[in-house]
Amino acid sequence: MPDPQISPRPISASPARAQVFVLAAAQALFQTASVMVMAVGALAGAKIAPHPALATLPVGAMFLGTAAAMFPASMWMARVGRRPGFLLGAGLGVAGGLVAAAGIWISSLILLAFGTFLIGTYQSFAQFYRFAAGEVADDAFRARAISLVMAGGVIAALFGPLLGRYGAGLLAVEYSGSFLLLSAISIAAMLVLLGLGRGGAAPVAAVGSGRSWREIVSQPAYLVALFGAATGYGVMILAMTATPLAMKAHHHGLDASTTVIQMHVLGMFLPSFFTGALVSRFGTLRIMLTGVAVLTGHVLLTMTGTGFSSFASALVLLGIGWNFLYIGGTTLLTTTYTAAERGRAQATNDMTIFAIGIGCSFGAATLLNHLGWQRLNLMLLPWLAAAALALIWLAARQGRARVGQGG
Repeated sequence: MPDPQISPRPISASPARAQVFVLAAAQALFQTASVMVMAVGALAGAKIAPHPALATLPVGAMFLGTAAAMFPASMWMARVGRRPGFLLGAGLGVAGGLVAAAGIWISSLILLAFGTFLIGTYQSFAQFYRFAAGEVADDAFRARAISLVMAGGVIAALFGPLLGRYGAGLLAVEYSGSFLLLSAISIAAMLVLLGLGRGGAAPVAAVGSGRSWREIVSQPAYLVALFGAATGYGVMILAMTATPLAMKAHHHGLDASTTVIQMHVLGMFLPSFFTGALVSRFGTLRIMLTGVAVLTGHVLLTMTGTGFSSFASALVLLGIGWNFLYIGGTTLLTTTYTAAERGRAQATNDMTIFAIGIGCSFGAATLLNHLGWQRLNLMLLPWLAAAALALIWLAARQGRARVGQGG
């Protein structure tokens, strides 16, 4: 068993990059599974749900599983290391896909939702891939390491919706094959994660030392990092979850909606190849503010209509805006805690983000039914304005602090 008193240390450049690429491959496989749920989960739920408002229950259950397991996953990995936790998470993904397929096969919405809940627990472990990358990298490489791991989602953008659509008709019961494919992808992720070193990329933080939880989370930079990332994630989840149902309501077929989701996920992850470099050049807060501006552009594009091009262009901007806010928020967060504090700091951040994701995913169908696609998106503008104000406030505060230190 790893010594819980060992603190994470950056390792040399070449081994660090090798571990980052393992994590990026694992991210690609995990994200493919997650995107498959986003692409077909609500459609599968709609076929067996007793009421249209329950169609997004499987997607919401995935985020519920993530939020429920986030803190236990983080604290357990602080004791046993990243590698065992990441392997356990992928194993839960295997089980979740099998359970969800069984739920679809017997037309049980509850069993389908339990399966996606287990997939959500897989997601709770996988959310720490990006932090693990930051832990093995030195200061100069950290933003790019986080960004490169997130770039693994490009593979998910290309294959997640396609596999979801292919699996939908693979077996006699529609969509059951999609979740069996998800289990196979999770098995592949376990094999990839076996290449993760027992040291280096699986550092273990000291437990029970460092500042109190209250001292960590009350830092202005921590709160703004959390609020910025949560805004990007919540806005993205609400709009993304509603998209397949909105497109179906406006007479777009499964091929069209999966193509839009594919373009959206490309927007989420393709910028990751250069987001880290942009953060290093222009600063974290500027990139996060740019993310807010891009998400505002998404809202404005939804006002142009309900044709395929309107959905596609809006969802691409939704993905890019999420990328800037999420990677920027993660990078900013890593400056607010020590190695001994990372378990509490990271778990609180991600658990809060996914709690917001739960509300947005569960509420997407109801809001869409009551407000319609365009008004649903308009209600996001005040949230985005609050995020912009928080970022501007922190930038001004940090500027005053630098001036004071210079004087």
